[in-house]
Amino acid sequence: MKKIIGLVVSLTVIAGVCAAVLAYVNTITKEPIAAMLVQKTVDAARAVMPAGVADVAETDGGVFVGKSADGTVVGYAVTGADAGGYGGDVVLMVGFQADRKTVVCYKTLAAAETPGLGMKLNTPEFQAQFGGKDATTLKVKKDGGEIEAITAATITSRAVCRAIAAAAAKLR
Repeated sequence: MKKIIGLVVSLTVIAGVCAAVLAYVNTITKEPIAAMLVQKTVDAARAVMPAGVADVAETDGGVFVGKSADGTVVGYAVTGADAGGYGGDVVLMVGFQADRKTVVCYKTLAAAETPGLGMKLNTPEFQAQFGGKDATTLKVKKDGGEIEAITAATITSRAVCRAIAAAAAKLR
């Protein structure tokens, strides 16, 4: 009986020390991780803006506005998400022309799709299909649209179309 109590106490102490170490590491890394995510979002917003953008500023609603050197609005960037990806949420930063509906391009902020299949949403060939398209009418060909779905990843392709439409809806 004493041996069992000794083992329980030892295991409890070890678990307590491990929990304390994890809590300490979490407090140290929490702010740098948050800052990196903010920087990743800002960098993505700059990357998806149309040509001719000299300055990018974020509004209160999380919409990035791109202006030319003379102050004219050239485009917008906004996040769009869809929970219907094969691996869960697909979160994109989508760039739009000044008309607020024509897609420039997108960058993936978060996606847990199948490597080699659904993660092809990041390939230039797949992304190029969206440039110049009206975000409100995007659909894969299987659903009567213009977008060629990723082979064996139609669910992901549909999620990208819906995420872009969700981003456009934030601009209306």
